[in-house]
Amino acid sequence: MKLGYFDAHCDTLSRCARTGESLLNASGQCNLERLSRYAPFGQVFAIFADSAKTPDLPESVRRQAALFRRERERYPDKMCRAALSVEGGELLDCDPGRLDDAKAWGVRWVNPTWNHANALSGSHREAPERGLSDIGREFVRRAAELGIFTDVSHLSDRGFYDAAELGVPILASHSNSRAVCPHTRNLTDDQFKVIRDSGGFVGVNLYRDFVGGDGSMNALLCHFDRFLDMDGASCVGLGSDWDGGITGAGNLNGVEDMERLAHAMERRGYGQPLIHDIFYGNLSRFLGIS
Repeated sequence: MKLGYFDAHCDTLSRCARTGESLLNASGQCNLERLSRYAPFGQVFAIFADSAKTPDLPESVRRQAALFRRERERYPDKMCRAALSVEGGELLDCDPGRLDDAKAWGVRWVNPTWNHANALSGSHREAPERGLSDIGREFVRRAAELGIFTDVSHLSDRGFYDAAELGVPILASHSNSRAVCPHTRNLTDDQFKVIRDSGGFVGVNLYRDFVGGDGSMNALLCHFDRFLDMDGASCVGLGSDWDGGITGAGNLNGVEDMERLAHAMERRGYGQPLIHDIFYGNLSRFLGIS
């Protein structure tokens, strides 16, 4: 069976905007040519910039959105299942009104925060005691009205529950199990169940720092095992974090290596239907993309 692939988060778009490379053949951990080894395939590309290190944040965001649009026009067959996300509400000025721009760009979800706290909420790293502010709640509600999901990866724990209490669709595009690796970027068992019960999606992150243990393939599979043991077979998938400065667990160094993860799952006793859902089916259904 040909292996499908649909990944919920990579930073390849922002990398290409910096380097001037094309998404087609970029030299990082992911590009369209290497994605094409899978069939079918899709990728969610994040618009991202570190607000503390980017002098002209609005220009960086506009450049990335424009690059995504150009690449869709140049490579329609390879980009037919590509989508956008925005990693950090500060990239939209923490302004609910800017979500209309994001919708027009093709954005499917927005992280209220990246690592920095902002006007919307505290993050897992900065001001973690802060949840959603009043403007943060308005931002999340407006996103839902536009059909844009709220991505809770990077959000503070309090912010997570504030978003969940609003009853809007939520996901964690690139977060692992905190029970397996006790990092604040990972989800508690209860948080996972909240996402599962809401009909959301969780993409497992390949970054060794969030995988923990010895960084082996077994350590990575333990995160899938944990989520699957909590009835997560219909909501768990991939959230690689390629090109986000990561060292992949299990010696996974780029998108071309992901067949090795599928083989490891097969050896662990995962059946082909489950592997298909983790690699492609669950995210494609969540996004409504066939």
